[in-house]
Amino acid sequence: MPDGGRRNPDWEWDEIVLACDLVWLNDWQQIGADDRRVVELSALLQRMSLHPPEARQHNFRNANGVARKTADIATSHPDYQGRRTNGNALDREVLDEFRVRPDVMHALAETIRISVSHGEPPDFPREVGYEGESEMEGRYLLRIHAYRERSAGLRRRKIESVRRRGELLACAACGFDFERVYGDRGRGYIECHHVIPLHETGEHRVTISDLALLCSNCHRMIHTKPPWPTPVELGEIIRRRAEGTDALQRGPGL
Repeated sequence: MPDGGRRNPDWEWDEIVLACDLVWLNDWQQIGADDRRVVELSALLQRMSLHPPEARQHNFRNANGVARKTADIATSHPDYQGRRTNGNALDREVLDEFRVRPDVMHALAETIRISVSHGEPPDFPREVGYEGESEMEGRYLLRIHAYRERSAGLRRRKIESVRRRGELLACAACGFDFERVYGDRGRGYIECHHVIPLHETGEHRVTISDLALLCSNCHRMIHTKPPWPTPVELGEIIRRRAEGTDALQRGPGL
């Protein structure tokens, strides 16, 4: 058997987004291996650095494999009436996102495609906490969030407005100050968060008054699971927890 019976690595979220984008643009129909779009995507996937060379087999993400993935996605669609192929849960998760928010997912696919074409990783900003993610579900949620909160210029203006008022770049929920704790390494760093989530407001013009500055921990805690608290509400959770801990340490009647 070629390659000693080994198989290619499973498809990552980024790769499935690109394949699902093709299927979505093709009216949810699978695409054959000789189609130019499939051949181009095959070449793009082979340039991505998600999988090390030693993990790739001779047929890694070739046109036949890409065509099979489009079939997995197309036959997973709820409206598909024929025999379904062996798609997996991640295929269906990405498909569901394309059904719910096709414009956002298409834009994400374009971001990945352009970044790989330029030999760079996808341009998801540092302030949303993307770097270092390893859990597939967490990375998936953060990438949706990253696309919607990626205005670096707005973040800079928010920070500048705080500095002009002579205030510290401290977390609006817990008060953490990166520079105070980390010195020069933390100077000027803080994460930015939409007070009202963009999935509620939809596309609209955002001003710096719509943003709050948060530390990495509080930002992650807000986005951990619904319902998503505001920074003020998260700060209240922190305050109540601290007061409860203090009461336990003092003991009854003290």
